[in-house]
Amino acid sequence: MMTKVAAPIFVLSGPSGSGKSTLLKKLFAEYPDTFGFSISHTTRQPRQGEENGKDYHFVSKDVMTKEVEEGKFIESATFSGNMGDPGTSIKAVQDVVEKGQVCILDIDMQGVQSVKKTELKPRYIFIQPPSLETLEQRLRGRKTENEDAILKRLAASKQEFEYAKQPNAYDRIIVNDDLNKAYAELKNAIFDESN
Repeated sequence: MMTKVAAPIFVLSGPSGSGKSTLLKKLFAEYPDTFGFSISHTTRQPRQGEENGKDYHFVSKDVMTKEVEEGKFIESATFSGNMGDPGTSIKAVQDVVEKGQVCILDIDMQGVQSVKKTELKPRYIFIQPPSLETLEQRLRGRKTENEDAILKRLAASKQEFEYAKQPNAYDRIIVNDDLNKAYAELKNAIFDESN
């Protein structure tokens, strides 16, 4: 049984619709006491079923701007006019570590680039859909965003794909074309010290 993790902090990144949330739910269900999720801040409105303090900390732009300026965030990005989609506060990471858990950060490419400028030494994992066409089908299938938002997400996804191709951008790239296979690869990336 895999019990020793390869690092105290993991950064999961990938386009919206890549399956990060589904993979993380499986990981947390299988290892409920091992991992803690850094709950990100966002200025966007909650989607149906999302809860404040569980899925995200939903805050106003004024609050977010003030806290970013005060240096309370490891990273924050702006997407579709929403600051901090997501934004990772130092406190959110500390909360997880203080519980004795391994911290998982779910952040975008801009966030990855920001974290690389900090003293944190996480392992970086990129979750990639099989293709941009598959990603577009997944985003449209959600029926949660308008056409403009979908096009912006697809444009951002192309940039994320290009960044992931750069040497040393990520420690591991997992193509999520089969959920069980991708989940097995994610567990190997987290629990295997040789990766």
